[in-house]
This record gives sequence, C-alpha cells and structure tokens, in this order.
Amino acid sequence: MTLTPASSEAIELQPLAFVDRTLPNGLRVLILEDRRTPTVAISIAYHVGGKDDPPGRSGFAHLFEHLMFKGTKHMGAETIDRLTEDIGGYNNAYTADDLTNYYEVIPSNYLETLLWAEAERLAGLNIDEENFRTEREVVIGEYDQRVLADPYGMLDELTNRDAFTTHPYRRGVIGDPDNLNAASLEDVKAFHATYYRPDNAVLALVGDLELERAFNWVERYFAPIPRPPEPIPRVAVVEPPQRGARRFVYSRANVPLPAFQCVYHVPAATSPDAYALDLLETLLSMGRSSRLYQGLVFKRLATRAYSYADLREQSGLFELRAIANAGESIETLERAVEHEIERLQNERVDPVELEKAKTQVVSALLRGRQTVNEISLALTRAAIIQGDPQAVNTDLERYLAVTAEEIRRVAQTYLVPANRTSWYYLPPGIDSSAVELA
Repeated sequence: MTLTPASSEAIELQPLAFVDRTLPNGLRVLILEDRRTPTVAISIAYHVGGKDDPPGRSGFAHLFEHLMFKGTKHMGAETIDRLTEDIGGYNNAYTADDLTNYYEVIPSNYLETLLWAEAERLAGLNIDEENFRTEREVVIGEYDQRVLADPYGMLDELTNRDAFTTHPYRRGVIGDPDNLNAASLEDVKAFHATYYRPDNAVLALVGDLELERAFNWVERYFAPIPRPPEPIPRVAVVEPPQRGARRFVYSRANVPLPAFQCVYHVPAATSPDAYALDLLETLLSMGRSSRLYQGLVFKRLATRAYSYADLREQSGLFELRAIANAGESIETLERAVEHEIERLQNERVDPVELEKAKTQVVSALLRGRQTVNEISLALTRAAIIQGDPQAVNTDLERYLAVTAEEIRRVAQTYLVPANRTSWYYLPPGIDSSAVELA
C-alpha cells in the first residue's frame, strides 16, 4: 500500500506476508520470514487476562505470568532465562486485561530449543506450594511498589474499580493482595488447567527462519499436547451504559499534588470508531504541540497532562488526567480539561493538525516494524484483541481514512457528561469530604 502522510513524499509499506496455520489441537501459529538480522522472535500469547480472574481471586492471570518461569518436569526454575540470556538473547512477559504474552528474542540457530521449552512449560509446568508462595509474594511486592508506593498508583487501580460497575474489567490486572493470600494451591491449578491449553494460545515466530522447518518444529513439540474437552470459559458480562456522571474524591498521604482525572466508556478495539479514538489521543497528548500540553502544561496549570485510548477486547475507556502545578486548584484543572473536550466537540480539527496526528501514528506503526520482536507482539495482539492478525496490514489505511468530522463525531458521541466518571485525587487536608485512602 502507498501512504501519504504530512509530507508529499509517499511511503511504500509492504504487507507483512505471514503464514497463518492451526494445529489439530487448536494452537494458532503465525510465521513470518524476516532475514534482516540473524535473530528470531517467539511470542506466545494466551487468551487470558485480568478480566478472566475468578471472582475473589484477582491477580491470578498476573500470577501465572510469574509462575510460567518456574520449573517443569524437564526444566529447572529460571531455565528460560538461561536458554535466552546466556546466548545473548532476552525474554520477558506481560499481563493485560485480555491476554498474557510471553516472548523471547534469540539467535536464530536456537529456535528449536526455545520452541521445545515453550511447549514444555505449557504442558508440564511445576505448580507446587513452594512456587505458588514465592511468586505470590513477588506479585504482592509489585502491588506494594506500583500501587501503594507510587503517589498516583492507587488512582490507576481506582480507575477500573470505579468506572466499571459490572464488568470484570473493574478488578484490574495487578491483583489484590487479600485475594491472593486467600487462594489455595488447588485454586491455582484449576486456573492453569482452564486457560493454559493449546486452543487458547497464539504462537508467532518472526525472523531468520525457514518457514516449513519452523512449522515442523512447532508440530513436533506442540502437537502432542492434548486439547481439553471442556470449553474455554469466556466473559459474557456486558457493562451497562452509563446514564449519569459519577464523581469520586479521594485523599492519600503520599500524594504531593492534586490530580484530576475523567474517563469515558468507549467501544471495543474492533469498533470502527477505534481509529478515531486513537487519533483523538494523539491530538490531545502526543508531544509538546498537543492540545493538553499547550492548554495545561505550557500555561503552567499542570505539571503533566495526557489522554489514553484504552481500547480492549471488550468495552474500554478513554482517559484524561492532569496533575496540578504547585498553587493551582483542582477545579482549575477540571475546567481546563473540559475546555479541550469542548473544543473537539464544537470545532473541526484543522487539516494540518489532523495530518500531523496521522503522521505521528504512521511513524509509530513504522517503528513497530523495525524489530522482529515488535512484529511478533503485534501479530499475537491483533489475533486476540482484534480477532484477526491481518489487522496489522489494514490498521494504517483505517487511521489515514479518519476525517475531521469523524473526530468531532466521536468526541460528541463518547466524551459526554452522562458517560463520564471523574476523580479528584488529593493530598491530605484539602477537602474534608474526601475518602482517605491508606
């Protein structure tokens, strides 16, 4: 396809010519030959995230991000680290609301070894009391660091908890220490058996490989893993439409400066409006020329201001947050944020500004194709969140097709008071009506 961003010079972007196959046991395999470097990226994503945690067991998906690095019948604990880092590669994993992704980048001549290791930890993970206790403490330690110690970390947790009334997205991802401490080893084993199965996974291989040889290795190591007969449980709960504005006021001892935040319910990542919402985020907060920076940070009303189109497999949130400059009131921040929203609703975006936002999106997508790891992660995410890995080849056209009128329509449709949940997040003593958080 030919792309024409802000400059008149066209950019030729070749589609990613990956092969899409599925094993008889349900494992979906995406393979792309990319010979630019003598490395291969392996990304295996399981269709399980924070929203799939059992009731009263918040943090199980995140817990398994850690447990999967423990031993198996044929591998000792941390073997994945030794098989990657000791040969000059690396590995990591992340848990999101809708998926858990494990990935490695290695010299290409070690591909077969790592495929064996990934199949081994899928089929034969060692889930015992010691591993469970150890990794539970690690997850709780992350909660302490990222939620309790970070001045605005608790606000991140409250965002999902307060904005969603019904959908399990309200539990978040990182996990609740009380839930984790109340869990038993049998609870953990049941969760693993339910979601860690070949028909709930997408495996992407990208890099210096020979397609048929790589697929034969996948078959050799993954095909013997049986597909369980039980269906995979899926979240069927639908968040009801919000019918009126909601406001929360919290105070916490480690908050240095007031923060104002508001979020709006938006549709899933598969919605046609997702592209306009992403561009809306770019217009509001990408770079120093963005609207929130110019309207709040440059004017010294805020030390930081940003927006985030949090598009998920199911309904998501569009978030705006501003942290006050010293001496500025929370009410001033709220009025400034509302002013930027009203501008989007009442005025057509200038063509030059919109073209700049599209160029920023084009640049980000192009950068995402510069490494085999980014490509593999994009493929697995598209397959699960958007339901189609071919989205990596069609997203750009859809971004470039967004018009100024669509930007205004999306702002008028979703960024409305009845669909808004907002927070005043304050240092101690500013508002006596605030809920004090430990």
